[in-house]
Amino acid sequence: MAAPFTVLVMAAGQGTRMLSDTAKVLHRVAGKALVDWVVEAAREAGADRVVAVVRPGDGVAEGITEGIEVVEQREGEGTGAAVLAARDAVLAGNGQGGLVVVLSGDQPLITAQQLEGLLAEHRERGAVATLLTTDRLDPAGYGRVVRDSDGGVDRIFETKHTEGLTDEELAEREINLGTYAFDASALFDALDQVELEKGERYLTGVLPVIRQNGGIIAAHKTDDADAAIGVNDRAGLMAAEEAAQRRIIEDHARAGVTFLHPGTTRVEAGVTIGRDTVIGPGTLLEGSTSVGEGCELGPHTTARDATIHDGAAILHSFVLGAEVGPGARVGPFAYLRPGTTVREGAKVGTFVEVKNSDIGAGAKVPHLSYIGDADVGEGANLGASTITANYDGRRKHRTKLGKSVKTGIHTSLIAPLDVGDRAYTGAGSTITGDVPEGALGIAREKQKNIDGYADRVEEDSQK
Repeated sequence: MAAPFTVLVMAAGQGTRMLSDTAKVLHRVAGKALVDWVVEAAREAGADRVVAVVRPGDGVAEGITEGIEVVEQREGEGTGAAVLAARDAVLAGNGQGGLVVVLSGDQPLITAQQLEGLLAEHRERGAVATLLTTDRLDPAGYGRVVRDSDGGVDRIFETKHTEGLTDEELAEREINLGTYAFDASALFDALDQVELEKGERYLTGVLPVIRQNGGIIAAHKTDDADAAIGVNDRAGLMAAEEAAQRRIIEDHARAGVTFLHPGTTRVEAGVTIGRDTVIGPGTLLEGSTSVGEGCELGPHTTARDATIHDGAAILHSFVLGAEVGPGARVGPFAYLRPGTTVREGAKVGTFVEVKNSDIGAGAKVPHLSYIGDADVGEGANLGASTITANYDGRRKHRTKLGKSVKTGIHTSLIAPLDVGDRAYTGAGSTITGDVPEGALGIAREKQKNIDGYADRVEEDSQK
């Protein structure tokens, strides 16, 4: 069993370059806060504890995932000062302060596999400190890593300003990604010895101190350079979103999902999709949406917090907080609102809006209708422009349509109302009372023809 370890997440700071009232690490990528991506990777890698460093009043403590310990950084500037703020929390409790992994809350694409590799390298080398590195990026501007003859880290040097650097130094391509594993006691002892630079205490300042004290500094190199993506402004947020979408869609594709035009598709992190489902261009799958096997979604469909069962097809439609049953058909241009259930084999067609209603198995609402607060029986068929008038100005009321009900076109159903099994309504009717089982309900004026009306209109227009 692997030794326990604590993860320390640097989550402090408003991030003024975001030009937002929301703390930087609470901005979202693929539907999930930046810091939540980091915490999820830490927990998946086996972290026993996750401690987040925040600034008082920055809103992070209130917006962060439950179950995370929060400490406030009340003094000092720089990454080293942030780590020092968590000294007591990291070293406290049940001997779990022995190993600490330090992560940045604004680098959302760190993975559990990278953290596992970092920890394995740290333990195998008997290191006091271990860095996550990569050589898969343009190294310009990054801190570059120089290895010693044993493969450990000799030093890190900055390249934001290249004056005074040799060609040999500039040829180094391995860079520091800002993710670390430390022996906790050695980390805090070294931080006490790090001098301020322009009023800031930097975490990287501990590395020469550790090396001078005889400690081994190791590095774990990753080929996945997305871990380097840090969010400091909205442009960085876009870069993280793009990389996250690529990763999410590729993972679904490897699990058996077809994306016809992945560049126009957005799938958030909490979405599940079954195999043999085909996702068309312009489709957005958001929130806790769950999609079954063999479905057809899109083109241009949005599903948010929706449950879509096997074999359903949804084209050019919005499905928000609704459930679509097996083999059901929705759209094009339909709008399913929260509380709606479309049961097995049912159809909700073109320009139909359904809200807080149950559309029974095999029922059809083909076009141009509004169904709100209604129960539609299985096998029912609602004619074009069927409307349930569910609101009397004070309260919502429910409409019940039985099995195999058939409404004529332009039927208005004034709730509360009960239309029995196998009942019919006449075209153009406004139904205000219950219709018994098997009956025909008609509520409209008898047609009256006025002869010569057109001639009279023409005569009036000439006066």
